[in-house]
Amino acid sequence: MTEAYFTGVERIRYEGPDSDTPLAYRWYDPDRMVLGRRMADHLRVAVCYWHSFCWPGSDPFGGGTLDRPWMGSGDPVALAEAKMDVAFELFEKLGAPFFTFHDRDVAPEMGSLRETQATFARLTERLQGCIERSGVKLLWGTANLFSHPRYMAGAATNPDPEVFACAAAQVRDALEATHRLGGVNYVLWGGREGYDTLLNTDMARELDQLGRFLTMVVEHKHKIGFTGTILIEPKPMEPTKHQYDHDVATVYGFLKRYGLETEVAVNIEVNHATLAGHSFEHEVATALALGVFGSIDMNRGDPQNGWDTDQFPNDHVELALPMARILETGGFTTGGFNFDAKIRRQSIEPDDLLHAHVGGIDTLARALLAGARLVEDGRLHHLRAERYAGWNGDLGQKLLGGLDLAGAADAGLGLDPRPRSGRQEMLENLVNRLV
Repeated sequence: MTEAYFTGVERIRYEGPDSDTPLAYRWYDPDRMVLGRRMADHLRVAVCYWHSFCWPGSDPFGGGTLDRPWMGSGDPVALAEAKMDVAFELFEKLGAPFFTFHDRDVAPEMGSLRETQATFARLTERLQGCIERSGVKLLWGTANLFSHPRYMAGAATNPDPEVFACAAAQVRDALEATHRLGGVNYVLWGGREGYDTLLNTDMARELDQLGRFLTMVVEHKHKIGFTGTILIEPKPMEPTKHQYDHDVATVYGFLKRYGLETEVAVNIEVNHATLAGHSFEHEVATALALGVFGSIDMNRGDPQNGWDTDQFPNDHVELALPMARILETGGFTTGGFNFDAKIRRQSIEPDDLLHAHVGGIDTLARALLAGARLVEDGRLHHLRAERYAGWNGDLGQKLLGGLDLAGAADAGLGLDPRPRSGRQEMLENLVNRLV
């Protein structure tokens, strides 16, 4: 595909909050310094391949609504090349510094796994040329271990060892491709690593299989010299009834059991957090507290829908507190904000993709500025530290430093501590003033 797909659109530019240009950034100014760092380097925005270029606009009740030329009939490799050209056209026009992909996004399923992976290798070479020409970098790669019918009962957790081996082949090739393309993370999303019914499930066996699979991935990472981060993306359910990577805390417990807590971090998706019954801020705070914070899939759910709607973010207020937590702890290392979001089925014009990403990037930028105000103000951090200040004193240090239960009980004799206010409403008002 040689002609522009997004016709009449040049590279999106920053024009400031007062701009009335539909396709312009009002808040995202890549070179603006925020807390001593460029805005672009704080956010590390990535555009995903799959929802933007592989989803036809279908849902459980109807077929695709999106007219995508590369989804038509013809030579599948030629169509994949056309899709790649349009993808990089979007990346460049948005000025996005990163992108993300599944192996099946880049290369189609062919007649066999061996033929499919050979095609993936050829198209990866072409992908490398696009990266070098455009300067758009790879935030992370991953393997699609959920779409093919062979994975209907999971990949690593499948009852059939032959399926486990097929999954290993895909992950090996996708991890090596990510390394070759300069990616700085590799993600494993267990889309079907769970169960629909316990009637036919040996959970202990499946968890051990998943632990062994992840250990093999980490071992191969070191074998090939990949220095990026291995990430797991938590999700509680959908498509399975229950998934083993339910939320950040569950993933951490799994990593501890198999001795992988220093090797693997989490890629948190906003919509997955809410499906698990948590807030996005809770999942970020949990990952930071446990030392497994890695990267973010940026989207939102719909409070009236109980499934993963993958909508673009549009409320900077919701994102300000999670952003402040990320800023307080130094920000991303290898991670970033990946737009794992899709336009709506009725948004059928090509430039709807541009509008969606421009709005999402602007929302992130505005949240970054609000989060930075919270950090610079310092009162949230100060009041939180003041609440726990007693633990820095003599009694607190003794209680943490080796007293047994009897000694702690003796230390408490004669004490009459008075309850102190948590000041929640005051803190909420403070956030509202600053955000």
